Amino acid sequence: MSNAYDAIVIGAGMSGLAAAIRLAMFDRRVVVLERHDVWGGLNSFYQFRGHQFDVGLHAMTNWAPRGAKGLPLSRLLKQLRIRHEELDLHPQGYSAVSFPGARLRFSNDFELLRSEVARAFPAQADGFDALTRAVRGFNELDLEAPQQDARPVVRRFITDPLLQDMLFCPLMFYGSAREHDMDWDQFVVMFKSIFLEGFARPAAGVRHILKLLIRRLREAGAELRLRTGVSRLLVEDGAARGVVLDNGETLMAGAVLSSAGLVETQQLAGGASLLPGQQPQAGRLSFTESISVLDCPARNLGIEETIVFYSDRLPFAYEQPRDDVDVSSGVICMPGNFDLPEPPRDHLVRITNMADHGRWAALGHGPEYSAAKQRWYAKSCAAAVPHIADFRPHVTLVDTFTPRTIRRFTGHAGGAVYGSPRKLRTGRTGIDNLYLIGTDQGFLGIVGAALSGISMANRWVLQGSGE
Repeated sequence: MSNAYDAIVIGAGMSGLAAAIRLAMFDRRVVVLERHDVWGGLNSFYQFRGHQFDVGLHAMTNWAPRGAKGLPLSRLLKQLRIRHEELDLHPQGYSAVSFPGARLRFSNDFELLRSEVARAFPAQADGFDALTRAVRGFNELDLEAPQQDARPVVRRFITDPLLQDMLFCPLMFYGSAREHDMDWDQFVVMFKSIFLEGFARPAAGVRHILKLLIRRLREAGAELRLRTGVSRLLVEDGAARGVVLDNGETLMAGAVLSSAGLVETQQLAGGASLLPGQQPQAGRLSFTESISVLDCPARNLGIEETIVFYSDRLPFAYEQPRDDVDVSSGVICMPGNFDLPEPPRDHLVRITNMADHGRWAALGHGPEYSAAKQRWYAKSCAAAVPHIADFRPHVTLVDTFTPRTIRRFTGHAGGAVYGSPRKLRTGRTGIDNLYLIGTDQGFLGIVGAALSGISMANRWVLQGSGE
């Protein structure tokens, strides 16, 4: 059986849904193929013992107020013809970076972080201002810009190693596929999205964003197939012609946009190189995350921060752990501390730590795996409470996911949330008609992922046809 489409989109995450909506808006016949029975990838949601939990999303970065011009969120809304109020976004109060001997608060008002740096690191204030000007002046949308490491650039402005690490910590945890460093363009993207723009969240969490995108997808006329995995790409004469599904069905298309990841898409192509002369590297960075349900709001316990990024080790080590989990650093999120119109149904504390996929994969599926989750949950909480008030006596329910969960729901080798350390910024692969979107194209976060799908659809499918 064979069907023909203008475009096939692999994966119903943020980038895949946004790409399909954009193409369908211009009357392209588009199908989105998703292996699982729910859309969203790791940015999804599920029900557990009567509670609705988000997966992946702590916050949407790139906050922009209604009517703002030229910001990533504004561009996303314009491209998908979504009204700002439809997102139901509510900004953070304030968040913090907590390291030994120093704590920096930041909010959606950049002046708070600027004043905090001047207070805690007075000798670095001028350098921080100069770094901010360099970030503002860099065009991260120039997909052809040469790659350079971020740390040497930052060191030209910030000479204190502690402040360097405190600035890198949130940016790395929320977007870096590289150990120890970031690409400068990705540092700029994350600095702007977290520090200059900031965090917000829908009252109903990520499910609200996903339902909005699915409604737009259907209104635009795109097709979504769940429980439909791709077994391989059809590549003939150096060009992608379509896909073969797990059930043996063949779908033909003029273009294939893959959000599966660089390494994973190359595997679908039968090993045909997507980077001529280079072998793409699988990512090494994965995470565990626990969700603790409390019997009262976090603020009742004296926890005012929305998100806390912490490290107990100096220098800050962003690398694959030598143990199952590295609790010396992490992210602590209190979703109920966003500026919500009414108290949330569930009062949550979410803790994210770096973890080793290989060690978790070796545990099997029995009691050993469950015991490891319980053991590392206790260690993770113990490491978190020096940075926030002790919430443990108020926990009524816990759920935990590991790198194995990430591997299952993203398909990323090694459970690497942020994919390969090598990004394909232009989206163009070594195979004609095959384009990369999402994590391994290089735009980050929910807004960034959606813009990745939109920009690649615009550049390689719509512009190529004169739209």
